[in-house]
Amino acid sequence: MQRYKVPDMSCGHCTSTIEKAVKGVDPKAVVETDLSTHVVSVRTSLEASRIADAIRSAGYANEPLAA
Repeated sequence: MQRYKVPDMSCGHCTSTIEKAVKGVDPKAVVETDLSTHVVSVRTSLEASRIADAIRSAGYANEPLAA
C-alpha cells in the first residue's frame, strides 16, 4: 500500500479528481482518501513515482509517506 500526503485535498471534488487521476494510470488501483489527515492510500502494482506524478498532474502537490 502506497501512501501520500496531499495537503491541498480538502473536499469530495478533490478526492474524486485524485481517484480519477490514479485510475487513469492504473484502472485496477484501489484508492482510499482521508480528508481529515489529507492522506491518499493506493493499492497498485505501479511504482510510487508513477502514482505521485498522476496526482501531481491532477493539480495536487504530494509527498510519499512511509508505509
